Amino acid sequence: MKRLLGLAGLCTAMGLTASPAFSASTQYPLKLENCGVNITINKAPERAITLGQNSAEIMLMLGLQDKMVGTAFWPNKVMPELAEANSKVKVLTVEFPTFESILAQNPDFVAAALPSLIGPSSKVAKREDLDKVGVTSYLSPSMCVKPGVKTDKSGYGDRSALWNMDAQYKEIEDVAQIFDVQDKGAAVIADFKKREEALRAQAPKDGKKLSYVFWFSSPSPSADAYLGGKNSASGFIADVLGGTNAISSEAESPALNWETIIAADPDVIVVAQVDRNRWDLDKAEAKIKFLKSDPATSQMKAVKNNAIVVMNGQAMNPSVQTIGGAEKIAEQLKALGLR
Repeated sequence: MKRLLGLAGLCTAMGLTASPAFSASTQYPLKLENCGVNITINKAPERAITLGQNSAEIMLMLGLQDKMVGTAFWPNKVMPELAEANSKVKVLTVEFPTFESILAQNPDFVAAALPSLIGPSSKVAKREDLDKVGVTSYLSPSMCVKPGVKTDKSGYGDRSALWNMDAQYKEIEDVAQIFDVQDKGAAVIADFKKREEALRAQAPKDGKKLSYVFWFSSPSPSADAYLGGKNSASGFIADVLGGTNAISSEAESPALNWETIIAADPDVIVVAQVDRNRWDLDKAEAKIKFLKSDPATSQMKAVKNNAIVVMNGQAMNPSVQTIGGAEKIAEQLKALGLR
C-alpha cells in the first residue's frame, strides 16, 4: 500500500493522472524481444545505467532514480521537472563513456537510446560485450534497425515511414514492466497522448501547411549541417503541427550542404539549442547569427520573415522530449502570427 501511495504522489507531483485500475505486477523471469534480441529479466534491476538522455529521462519519469547508478551522453540539460530526481544520479560523462567506466559501476542493466552507444558500430560497447559480463542490455525501440536496412557510420538506419510516438510508448511500457512500475508508465503515456491530441487540434493559421527545416548543429559555418530527416522525430513534429518537413532525405539525421538547404527554402527554420559544448554552432544564438549574416542564407524566406524558432536539440531525437519540442514551436509560431 505504501508503494502505491508513493507512486500516486509522484504522479500528482509531475502533473500526471494515474490509471484508475492498477496493472498486474510483473512476473519474473520476464522475457522480452528488443530490437531483434531476446532478453530475460530475472528480477527488477537494482543498478541500472542509462546511455543517452532519452533512456535516462524515461527512468526518471518513472521514479526510478534510486535504481540508477550512472548516466552518460546528454546533448541537453535534463528536463526541469526531472532535475531534482536527476541530481541523485551520477553522471559518468555528457559525451560517450568508456566501457570500463560503465563496468566500474557494477551495473545489472544498461539501457541505451542510440545504436552508437550499444550496437555493432558503437564506440562504447556491443550488446554481446555486455552479455559476456552478465549485464542485460536494452536499446530504444525507436532506433531499432530492421535486417537488410542500410545503416550509416553511427548505426542509424533509414526511415522509410514517419516515426511516431508508438515506439516511445513501447519503450516506456517495457521499462515500466522491467522495473514493475506499470501504473506509472500508463500515466506517463496517457499524458503524452493527451498533449499530442491537443497540438493536432490546433489548426495552422488560415489552414496553411507550413514547411520546416530542423537544424541540429554543424561543426562550422562552412561545414554541412546535421538536420532532422524527412521521417525522423523532426518530421513527426512537423506533422503534429499540421506541416511538412522540407527535407526529403530518409536518413535519420542527414548532413546536407547549404546549397541544398537553401533550395528547400522552408517557411520555418527550427534551430536546436544543444548544451553539450562540442561545436560552436551547437548554440541556438550562433545558428541564428549565421542565418542572418551569411549572404546566401539571409535571403531564405524564413530568415527574411524572421520565422526562426528555437527548440531543445534533444527533442529532435526520438524521445520523451519530442512532444515538448512541438509545444515550444507551437508557442513561438503563435507569437509570430503563424498559428
